[in-house]
Amino acid sequence: MRILIKVVITAIALWAATALIDGITLTGRDTAHRALTLLCVAVIFGLVNAVIKPIVKTLGCAFYILTLGLIGLVVNGLLLWLTSALAGRLDLPFHVGGFWPAFWGAIVVGVVGWLLHVLIPGDDDDDDRD
Repeated sequence: MRILIKVVITAIALWAATALIDGITLTGRDTAHRALTLLCVAVIFGLVNAVIKPIVKTLGCAFYILTLGLIGLVVNGLLLWLTSALAGRLDLPFHVGGFWPAFWGAIVVGVVGWLLHVLIPGDDDDDDRD
């Protein structure tokens, strides 16, 4: 159940990024199609973060230390941009138009996702009752 909540939260955060950042577009026939697209992109984004981000953090550990973690903003932007490319390969109408929209979009997704995780009760990662 927790994974579904996280996917929905990520989808809402991605929607916020499409609404706030020029260069991140979501097209679709109707609201239901756009919502389904956001859910699919949220799953892709979660998989990209789960698989690629730990590898990048491990290989780039020195850069994280040297930049006091600020390189993480660049990495998150690049992962969002990669998610857009994968969504395009799957014919999903979600597109990030370059590095800067991806950079700012990743910040929006991170902040909105964090806020929603804080506001939703019972979504505690330390809780191992599942």
